Amino acid sequence: MNFRTVATIAGQELLISIRNKWTMIFAVVFGLLVVSVSYIGIMAEGFSGMENFTRTSASILNLVLYIVPLVALTMGTLSFTGDKGSTELLFSQPISRAEVSMGKFLGIFFSIALSTLIGYAVAGGIVVYANGINGLARYAMFVLLSLLLALVFLSISVLVSTMSKRKTKAFGVSLFLWFFFVLFYDLLALGGSLLLKGQTSNLFLFLSLFGNPVDMVRVASLIMLDNVTIFGAAGAALLRFLGGGVLSVLILLLSLMLWIVLPFLLSQRLLRRQDI
Repeated sequence: MNFRTVATIAGQELLISIRNKWTMIFAVVFGLLVVSVSYIGIMAEGFSGMENFTRTSASILNLVLYIVPLVALTMGTLSFTGDKGSTELLFSQPISRAEVSMGKFLGIFFSIALSTLIGYAVAGGIVVYANGINGLARYAMFVLLSLLLALVFLSISVLVSTMSKRKTKAFGVSLFLWFFFVLFYDLLALGGSLLLKGQTSNLFLFLSLFGNPVDMVRVASLIMLDNVTIFGAAGAALLRFLGGGVLSVLILLLSLMLWIVLPFLLSQRLLRRQDI
């Protein structure tokens, strides 16, 4: 793989994404929401014993788990099922299909990362100005987890776009996956655990955690924020099985990396077999 070619395609895709009005809308809306949550957290300091950075991260967590997967799926699907003529022209160049896919993938991710980092930076600046840098390292780790979540769902969007021959079908599948992972998966996991008993139920909850990247980011974030009281059943089962927060976070990070790599590799295998 020629990394210079990948970088060139990534830069082009980044410029296209920045010029896209939806990217700017996401950046503005996300930034406003994050700043609003940070300001409210500071104003409500007397109602919580959490540090400001910790409280801000915990408040933003639900926002991130809903918005970031949706934006990554939407932008990835929009890019990989874009104008057919320009896509065919790009694939007709003397470069490999893997280089094209990797370049587009990185370009979209950089645009999402830029949009989210602006919101995080403004919110972090407000907290630092009001209360200093205590808790900043945890906040930075939370930002990293948010970017990993974006990478996971961007990789899934590449696979969906490669498998779907029509844009409408790709968007339909992407929207279904967002509802499934963000809203329905936990209900299915808890419902399945009710059918089991004792240690088998705990093992089922433990294994179910790795089937949902949204849950993995939620649990890893709460572990790093030391908010052990609201892990939920899957997170509590994880700590019981592994016996510690550090090991749990490392395993969750490794699992997230697999969620990034495997869908992308599968999409490349399918792409090589397609007649473009």
